[in-house]
Amino acid sequence: MTRVRIPVLILTLAAVAGVALVGTSAPEATGGKMTASANAFLASLTPELKTKARFDFNDKHRTAWFFTPQQDKEKKFTRKGARLEEMTADQKKAALALLRSGLSAKGYEQATTIIDLENLLLELEGPKGAMTRNSNWYFVSIFGEPSSTGKWGWRFEGHHLSVNYTIDKGEVVAGAPILFASNPAEVKAGPKKGLRPLPEIEDHARALISSLKDDQNKLAKQPKAFPEINEGQPKANVGAPVGITADKLAAEQKATLLKLVTAYADRMPEEFAAAEIKKVTGTPDEKLYFAYSGGPKPGEPYTYRVQGPEFVVEFLNVQADSAKTPANHIHSAWRRLPIDFGLTE
Repeated sequence: MTRVRIPVLILTLAAVAGVALVGTSAPEATGGKMTASANAFLASLTPELKTKARFDFNDKHRTAWFFTPQQDKEKKFTRKGARLEEMTADQKKAALALLRSGLSAKGYEQATTIIDLENLLLELEGPKGAMTRNSNWYFVSIFGEPSSTGKWGWRFEGHHLSVNYTIDKGEVVAGAPILFASNPAEVKAGPKKGLRPLPEIEDHARALISSLKDDQNKLAKQPKAFPEINEGQPKANVGAPVGITADKLAAEQKATLLKLVTAYADRMPEEFAAAEIKKVTGTPDEKLYFAYSGGPKPGEPYTYRVQGPEFVVEFLNVQADSAKTPANHIHSAWRRLPIDFGLTE
């Protein structure tokens, strides 16, 4: 099989994904936007809400991230932070502006679609469902003092959505974990029938899986599903990479793999995404892995990972949705290795 190193495909990737590789100033520019948005959000809050939103940079809450429902036996929320539900219209607008500063236009659209799905889940499950479904149960936390001189971070989080950033001296040093999930993965009935909030991360994966030859499939396919994404702590704990390496893929298959990874990076602001993708395209072929379990056809449970030395993409579609449709419930995450949140250990 002809060996085509990943860096050769950078221009192809940029053309397909619309991501322009930029200079080292990009993380600073993105960090500046986040700083301004965070300060505007804090300035909009009452003293009571500001107390809920603000934490020390080293507070344990910073790395205790969750995308699953967090509630007690009385179905009351247990997440920390300032809650959209208790904000005025202007405060909520400022909170969403902070979220927008950490996402691309497409990523922001997907994130707000995920939030809106809470209303659909409430319709499907009813008020007596086991989980509280509330599109205003999304929380904002600011860690440290937003500035261009020190370290600080922020999180926007609720059910099926967790966006985390760390900034140091005005530069974004970590955009991880970023988790998007969708229940249902595809709306099967009603006015929103056909809606797929996260189509690319399935379509490109299925295309790659379907393209694998028998010898490639023996390397890529795993006997067991990958475990659920490791929330609540800064380490993904995914272990050593498994599967097929990029040097064993044909050029077209490798291009599909890069489209898949780019679909995750495309959630981030364009400038920062370009810096992250540059790390991926600079990964030696023999150190970039793709692995999956299950079947690629709609309705079949499956999981996959794309893993390199500095990052891992995790995906699961193994649960039924709230309407009991099999394998129609996605969890997907972009994480840094060996550790998230700009930490070194």
